[in-house]
Parts: sequence; C-alpha cells; structure tokens
Amino acid sequence: MFSEQRKLFFVYITASKARGVLYVGMTSDLPKRAMEHRDKLIDGFTKKYWAGRIVYYEFHESADSAAERERLMKRWRRDWKIQLIETNNPTWRDLLNDILLEFGYEP
Repeated sequence: MFSEQRKLFFVYITASKARGVLYVGMTSDLPKRAMEHRDKLIDGFTKKYWAGRIVYYEFHESADSAAERERLMKRWRRDWKIQLIETNNPTWRDLLNDILLEFGYEP
C-alpha cells in the first residue's frame, strides 16, 4: 500500500476494450480518477469514446516527472502503447479493483 504521507502522481492509460481506443492521462488521485473514467462522470474523450477501463498505470514522485512522461506517452505511436500495456497487463484486465485495494478502499 502506498504511504499517505508523500504525494504521488500517476500516468495511466485507459482503453475501451483490448486494443481499442486508448487515452493517456495524469492524476494525483488514481482511485478517484479511475472511478470517474469508469462511471463516465467527466465530459471529454474517455466519455465520448467509452474508454473508461484503466489498463496501465505507473507512479512518479513529482508532478513534473509525471507531466513529462504523460506528454511523451501521448506522442508515442499506438503500437508502442499497446506493447507497454501488453507487457504489464497481457489480458487488458481493468485494473480498477487492484487500484482500490492497493489504496485501501473496498472494491
């Protein structure tokens, strides 16, 4: 479980389905943001294209490093993003329940 004393930042990828529409984002509250994507609470790309499943995430110690990584990943070729996801999550499983458990929430 992550320490609540230090602030972490996350870069994540959501998908509509395996090898479907992809979205790269950044947040400092991954459980909240993952639920917002899943429940389509915020108007925008992920709501429009039903890309609400968190299929990859990584943490960063600073907002600057997370923002830089997000900018880089947004410019990546699609097949590079797919390779990153499939290396870490080969079945494209929605990681929301894992995230909730990791942060001490009941899924």
